[in-house]
Amino acid sequence: MKITLACAGGMSTGMLVKKMEEYASSQGINADISACGLSELEERVTGSDIILLGPQVGYQQDDVKKEYPDIPVLVIEMMDYGMMNGEKVFKMAQEVIAAKSK
Repeated sequence: MKITLACAGGMSTGMLVKKMEEYASSQGINADISACGLSELEERVTGSDIILLGPQVGYQQDDVKKEYPDIPVLVIEMMDYGMMNGEKVFKMAQEVIAAKSK
């Protein structure tokens, strides 16, 4: 499973990636989770099962969906982002990926 997070610069989502990796590891789930700035998304998105946008770039969700129509694109909830709730964000991504593969 490959999860790509994108925000304005990739810095704040980097902290969330660590929390998501910790949760995945604690569950024995092998996941490739990375963060980048929205401007780097094209270089990093190959093979992604889902793209998660930081709330600060959520307004660009429609543009990202048009650019990558085969990859689900979600905006991370502001509360989950602010609290760095890696478990909740990971589970949300997992559910969307599972639903897409059915």
